[in-house]
Amino acid sequence: MRHDPMLAILADLLRRVDGLAGERGHVSVPRLRDEIDQIRHVARAFHIDSVEGLAGTLQSALLLQGAGPVIMSYLDLMREAIAAELPDAQVIPMPVTASVTHLPA
Repeated sequence: MRHDPMLAILADLLRRVDGLAGERGHVSVPRLRDEIDQIRHVARAFHIDSVEGLAGTLQSALLLQGAGPVIMSYLDLMREAIAAELPDAQVIPMPVTASVTHLPA
């Protein structure tokens, strides 16, 4: 089986998105902005336009509204966009049981 570099990139993006989602409210806003920026840069470099667009929109929302429940919605959308890029692979959904209401600054 040949190693597909794009699968490694998609797996890394999923790891990053799931990592942020898993920290639900325990990540500082500056770190969240940095992580989202890194996701956007990776997506841009590999022409994953849907993920890049969602990350950019989330960055704008963070600047305008601060951190809040909107974050989980965007992380879910980014996860779905990344999963759509995976060829015939199954992605286990990240269960979201609580919404983010406050993130420390």
